[in-house]
Amino acid sequence: MCGLAGLFDSRGCREIDGATLRRMTDSLAHRGPDGRGEHVGPGIGLGHRRLAIIDVGGGHQPLYNEDGRVVVVFNGEIYNFHDLAVELQSLGHVFRTHSDTEVIVHAWEQWGEDSVRRFRGMFAFALWDEDRQTLVLARDHLGKKPLYYGALADGMLVFGSELKALLACPAVPRDLDPLAVEDYFAFGYIPDPRSIYRAVRKLPAAHLLVWRRGEASPRIQPFWDLGFHRPAVTDMDQARAELIERLTEATRLRLVSEVPLGAFLSGGVDSSAVVAVMAGLTAEPVKTFSIAFDDARFDESAYALRMARRYATDHHSRTVGTDDFSLLDRLAEIYDEPFGDSSAMPTYRVCALARQRVTVALSGDGGDELFAGYRRYALHARTEAARRLIPAAIRRPLFGFLGRAYPKADWAPRRFRARTTFQELALETCDGYFQAVSAIDDAGRARLFSPAFRRDLQGYGAVEVLRGHMRRADTDDAVLQVQYLDMKTWLPGGILVKVDRASMAHSLEVRAPLLDCRLAEWSAGLAPDLKLKGGEGKAVLKRAVEPLVDSDLLYRPKQGFSMPLARWFRGALLPRLQAMAAGRTLEGSGIFDMDEVRRLVGQHASGRHDHSAALWLLLMFEAFLSHAAQVPLRQPGEVNGYHV
Repeated sequence: MCGLAGLFDSRGCREIDGATLRRMTDSLAHRGPDGRGEHVGPGIGLGHRRLAIIDVGGGHQPLYNEDGRVVVVFNGEIYNFHDLAVELQSLGHVFRTHSDTEVIVHAWEQWGEDSVRRFRGMFAFALWDEDRQTLVLARDHLGKKPLYYGALADGMLVFGSELKALLACPAVPRDLDPLAVEDYFAFGYIPDPRSIYRAVRKLPAAHLLVWRRGEASPRIQPFWDLGFHRPAVTDMDQARAELIERLTEATRLRLVSEVPLGAFLSGGVDSSAVVAVMAGLTAEPVKTFSIAFDDARFDESAYALRMARRYATDHHSRTVGTDDFSLLDRLAEIYDEPFGDSSAMPTYRVCALARQRVTVALSGDGGDELFAGYRRYALHARTEAARRLIPAAIRRPLFGFLGRAYPKADWAPRRFRARTTFQELALETCDGYFQAVSAIDDAGRARLFSPAFRRDLQGYGAVEVLRGHMRRADTDDAVLQVQYLDMKTWLPGGILVKVDRASMAHSLEVRAPLLDCRLAEWSAGLAPDLKLKGGEGKAVLKRAVEPLVDSDLLYRPKQGFSMPLARWFRGALLPRLQAMAAGRTLEGSGIFDMDEVRRLVGQHASGRHDHSAALWLLLMFEAFLSHAAQVPLRQPGEVNGYHV
């Protein structure tokens, strides 16, 4: 894996400041400790930090075509590069390396913008075509690799693999985006294409940014999408057989490496399936890595150990205390913007463990999104069935009244929270799902924000993120619709961000066979009841791997990486919460009603309510503000609006 950064003058050929490009590039040294390189030309500068995986000796970047007129910096892996190289050589292209990176420049020469449709892998790259005076930024089909950019007022485009690379450029404004703040406190992360800063955007998954010098603005367009509109596979036996074939092929592609390779093994269905398939493809024992917790309520390590013994893996585990929250401030440094998934902490720990022995690790990411594994899918399907049976003229007022009248039971398991269910039934499909996935509901966010901040939102609500994607979902099936929403939001904005930053902080490359774009396309063509059958998620995946994974492991309740936030906030972290509520960091931002912040802390500490989700988001936002305040600004006092 690697890191890239760059500067592009869209209006002319101004000299690129070499010191700025070096700062931007070197801010990503953790992504690429094995080498650095730069290309600087009239009005264009490209920087690269390398983590050497394939063609360790010859794959240095930036990398050029035969005449040096096309140059690329690249983060990721093109898994089908051997086949593409053979095809391109037959068309007359001359290769000087054995690196997958070189495929990109020759594919651009041959096929132009259509080249990205042929790439099978995870990638973010910046390509400069001197003859066409054109810059191309691209991000892979499912958003596994990140790419940030900012178009400045003077016509300069700044871009990089992480926000910290852009913030190393003094010209990038640091004003916070109020809409991104609203999104964060709704979702717990900031979905594409926004970032926490007004001036910086994320290139969405499966998109190109193309900017020809002299044009007023870049062209940003999709090159691929998942289509759920025509289920092509309806037979379970056919589906389970084909799934194993496709997963095996996707895994085999991801075993190409010139450096040590292993796998995460949590003891869940997805990672167990990947490790089982890997074990059948490799002669040597698979190196596996897992995190154990010192509290049985959060610990899955026994299941991971069973899988490790079954396949005789070279297994390594580390026990983490469930009261270990020492990474809280470190997370702010890693993620650069507010990120509210507390499972980032064990993810960081397992990446650190794996990097001691391997440079590449395979993961089970994507199984829940592709095969409807989240419990909320079954809940949504039942709610939507009821919603469609009752006319809206009756449903909205009736369930709206019941939702207001029924006591709130935020202490209870989700399936027993009747008030929440009533509120969802009163809403339409997209709005109901938004309420189900919101970290803090609309009313809670309205109370949390200051009156001035609410005015600056100008009526915007984070539900608009889901509404925009719902309009593009080409299906009316309830489960497929919310799968599509998660593939556009939670997967690239939450899951993949968590893994990318945690792994790259340790210079570890993570590959996800279940997120192969061809496997994803096939999964979108499965009939919904093959994924969610009788309320059971991932039905086809579990049936497919029954010969490979113990039955009681496959069909046990889903657990996942969860942290005891409620207990922390009534114990060891309570003093920090109280300091947050009394301190100047949140208050000074102008975003929050501090009386509400203090009310949340007090009610949670007393045990009357569980506000742990909201308090964690506030704590991580405060950590972000504190860290961002340490990043050098252009000049003192130049941050406008909501500030850090």
